[in-house]
Amino acid sequence: MFAALIIENYTTLFFNEISMKPIANFRVFLLSSFCFLFFGAVAYGQTPNCYRITFSDKNDSPFSISRPEEFLSERAIAKRERFSIPIIEQDLPVNPQYIDLITNFFTVPTQIISISKWNNSVVIFFFENENYQDIIDEMVDNFSFIESVIPVAAYSWSNKIEISIHEQFSQAIVCNSSCDYNYGMSLDNINIHRGHSLHKAGFCGEDMLICVFDAGWNGFNTLSCFQSLYNNGQIWGERDLAPGVNNVYTGHGHGTAVTSEMATEIDGQMVGTAPKANYFFIRSEYPWSEQLVEEDFWAQAAELADSLGADVATASLGYTNFDFPWQNIYTIEDNNGMASIASRAASILTQKGVIVVNSAGNEGNKSWHYIGRPADAFNILAVGAVNKDGEVALFSSYGPTSDERVKPDVASVGWNAWVVAENGYIVQTNGTSMAAPIIAGLSACLWQALPQFSSLELMDLIRKYSDQYNNPNDRTGYGIPNFYQCYLDHYIGVRENKVPEFSVFPNPTTGQLVVSSEYRVVSIEIIDIYGRNLLSHTPLTSQSQTLINISHLTAGVYFLKIYSNRSFEVIKVVKKS
Repeated sequence: MFAALIIENYTTLFFNEISMKPIANFRVFLLSSFCFLFFGAVAYGQTPNCYRITFSDKNDSPFSISRPEEFLSERAIAKRERFSIPIIEQDLPVNPQYIDLITNFFTVPTQIISISKWNNSVVIFFFENENYQDIIDEMVDNFSFIESVIPVAAYSWSNKIEISIHEQFSQAIVCNSSCDYNYGMSLDNINIHRGHSLHKAGFCGEDMLICVFDAGWNGFNTLSCFQSLYNNGQIWGERDLAPGVNNVYTGHGHGTAVTSEMATEIDGQMVGTAPKANYFFIRSEYPWSEQLVEEDFWAQAAELADSLGADVATASLGYTNFDFPWQNIYTIEDNNGMASIASRAASILTQKGVIVVNSAGNEGNKSWHYIGRPADAFNILAVGAVNKDGEVALFSSYGPTSDERVKPDVASVGWNAWVVAENGYIVQTNGTSMAAPIIAGLSACLWQALPQFSSLELMDLIRKYSDQYNNPNDRTGYGIPNFYQCYLDHYIGVRENKVPEFSVFPNPTTGQLVVSSEYRVVSIEIIDIYGRNLLSHTPLTSQSQTLINISHLTAGVYFLKIYSNRSFEVIKVVKKS
């Protein structure tokens, strides 16, 4: 369930809607090759016709951990290498032979609508809305590799059509070292974390990839304020996991508001927390109902984010109760990070080198009262809501988890937060949905500044640099993070309050760099954004200036790690094409 947007105040309309040009097609990994048969004109019934089938193993799989390029992107593989994260059997796709066996077993029309490799499960949909328990029992008896089967949804469609699931993918480098903005109204969103100072230091999310899970992005691709994101290639693609829709830009505008808090760049009016980052949109929430299967979609979204090599995944979604009583299989006592497939996937995603941010929920003044799933996951940043002055919002869900872990982890502005709504207005809204993307965007900028830390290490730093770290509570957790202070204390490059020992020019460059220092330079290393050492150079002792040629490198952001006989510094450089 996504938090409702409560409109508090309108400003004047500040741009005209315009059409976007389509970006190039790009097909992403195994699941993209499926063609799904679905139906429009949704209706619902009480009888379940979607079942999660969990397999016991991945025996005789055609995939191998020695060939990760078949199911992980080059970016994802590089991240595993960067942080010494092993590729294990868990990463292998679900055995397609098992999928074929169960789909061929049934004589009635069926379709696989969701697949989770980490949970080793699929969700199968029966087109006809009948009671299939007997045939399910027969299937379980027939196949020893089936571990469990549970009902997860009741869907009904008409007007049969065939659609192809695909992604749009376009990639470009944003080369702009200027991040000194006039934030306008949105200063309220970022000032509480000193995030504007982090931007001014030069970290606005360049080369970072943020995957956003949500219910829909109405208007996002046609509003003029987001045109530059498409022109710059910062929108890397979209994937719609909701059955029968296949277009993330229809259905709901919640994702538009959420993403605007990170991606907007309108100087003097509204600037997001990561305006230079890249984005990938994944609809994991079915906008017209609330059913247990959406936790399967969330897990599938997490696996897609991992396969793309995402740096940050953020979701302003949470699950407590569902449309039908038979789907309410969890109680508050199950908020333990393990009961839900979505919570387990969120925890695994952090282990794969991704910072995971999820809204805590808006149940604080409702009967459920506590956080939802997957906010209860281990090692993620569950985010509660405060106003710009740090006062806790009444609606913000309470922690802790049922096993007494601190939740929420941190808090941000979700009470009178500024967003761009789907109609193009800059408005104020309420909800922990709005607090999570503020943290997500700043986390991307902080990781850009501190690439030496892993995702788990950086999330731990964000908690430690929060104002309630030594006295956490059940409303804001460890409190409100100070991202800029964390940067100042851990940045290993040139800081604002330090006279640099080295100068590097021209920067940006098309190929040649000159490194100059009054001290003897001992060695120079070129490091990419994944932490890989691409080049090592030992200058002659008599040189006061050293020439470095990086013309062979692709356009992007790199780091020069320069050692002198006194110290070392890391300097960000931009290679242009």
